[in-house]
Amino acid sequence: MEGQRPKLGLNLNVAQRQILTPGLVQMVTVLALNRLELREMINTEMVANPVLEEVTDEAPSAEEVREKVEAEGEAPVPPTKPTNGDAPAAEQPDSFQEVDYGSFFDDYLDPGYKSPAAESIEKPSFENFLSRPTSLADHLEWQLNLSICTDAVRNAAYSIIGNLNEDGYLTATIEEIAETGGHTKEDVEQALKLVQDLDPPGVAARDLRECLLLQLRMVATSSPMAGRIVSEHLDKVQNKQYKEIARALDRPQPAVERALELIRTLDPRPGQRYNTSEARLVEPDVAFVKVGDDYKVIMNEDGMPQLRLSRRYRRMLEQGDTTRDVRTWVKERFNSALQLLKNIEQRKQTIQRVCQVIIERQHEFLDKGDDYLRPMMIKEVAEIVGVHPSTVSRAVGSKYAETPQGVRELRSFFSEAVQGPAGAALPLVTLKRAVKKMIEEEDAGHPLTDDQITQRLHQMGISVTRRTVAKYREDMHIPSTHHRRRKA
Repeated sequence: MEGQRPKLGLNLNVAQRQILTPGLVQMVTVLALNRLELREMINTEMVANPVLEEVTDEAPSAEEVREKVEAEGEAPVPPTKPTNGDAPAAEQPDSFQEVDYGSFFDDYLDPGYKSPAAESIEKPSFENFLSRPTSLADHLEWQLNLSICTDAVRNAAYSIIGNLNEDGYLTATIEEIAETGGHTKEDVEQALKLVQDLDPPGVAARDLRECLLLQLRMVATSSPMAGRIVSEHLDKVQNKQYKEIARALDRPQPAVERALELIRTLDPRPGQRYNTSEARLVEPDVAFVKVGDDYKVIMNEDGMPQLRLSRRYRRMLEQGDTTRDVRTWVKERFNSALQLLKNIEQRKQTIQRVCQVIIERQHEFLDKGDDYLRPMMIKEVAEIVGVHPSTVSRAVGSKYAETPQGVRELRSFFSEAVQGPAGAALPLVTLKRAVKKMIEEEDAGHPLTDDQITQRLHQMGISVTRRTVAKYREDMHIPSTHHRRRKA
């Protein structure tokens, strides 16, 4: 039986696909940048595109630029390809002629592109930023360079410092450091003693017990009892079993309490004073300034390069003797520069619109403080502004605002809602603050249970479950009732 032949035919399928043009990709990228990142991007683009120029305070006028160009000759242009044949090729219609650059030049040429002038408002100081502090490794290496030891021990000490975590604890064994660093075990052991004698006390310990003992060794008022408690009964200290400690040491409880007071002054994470977080340079992108009874959004443009399009290259487009290849090269860069300028302006307008909605919703917070923060979702703001929620998310991400309540991350204005008094919406951050305050004010001998906290919240008109309270307590890294209880 002869096999069936495959049937050939055409099938038409309709499908939707989202295609991101280079301009749209750049617009999304620019919107997500904070002012420091944007400034770096602008500087990079000015190096890559000669059509972009920065306006300085002493920028010459348009006529001065024209005279200078005429005196110096034409601007440098890229090499053109030679044409074959004796006679020049016929000039083809130039598709770029159909583009109306005039309207763009009016906006973006000398004296530099700037958005329409805002009202005369006294701008705040935008000097709220953090410089990079000394890291734990920097601090230890500085001391190590001043220490007297052999080169072999010093090199081993550098390896030890490189194996410390953010809390200042040694995360590798002596054998591992010796093997990976090419040191002898004896040199590593000497190096460890050397590093453990450096500041901060307790650094390079291998566990909490060793960390506390190192600190006790350096404390002039140290007591043998405190050392015994740390060495033999540290688990009981963590569980606040003070009577059991006194019974095990066969000492009166007041003496044990005095030793415990000394232990409480020790730092279980000595490296954190240098590594609390990765230092970031924070400059507010906007300021919320009160004018009368309302607030205005002021963009922080201090130190931001003001861009303009080069008149020198524009004149090359106006000259009739400019070759087609040169015209194409220049216009491509003009298009790229115009796209960047429009995306920067689009970023500014989007951030301003989003911030204006934030101001309208959080007016009481700006006037009175944290207790008046209202719940607000990104989706709600997106609907008011008329953009996608992802656009709002990019507009507020990694950006800060200077407000009457201090410098705040724009994301901090957004919070989920829980049912508050009289059915009103209550921000999640307010609920967490209430839970934290209750725990801070509780009796240490009889700490509140999650059920008791839930009941108190119900009395305040806040409707939450015990499981929700437990979740938020854990989110704030607050121990359970058992671990908070301090026995008499």
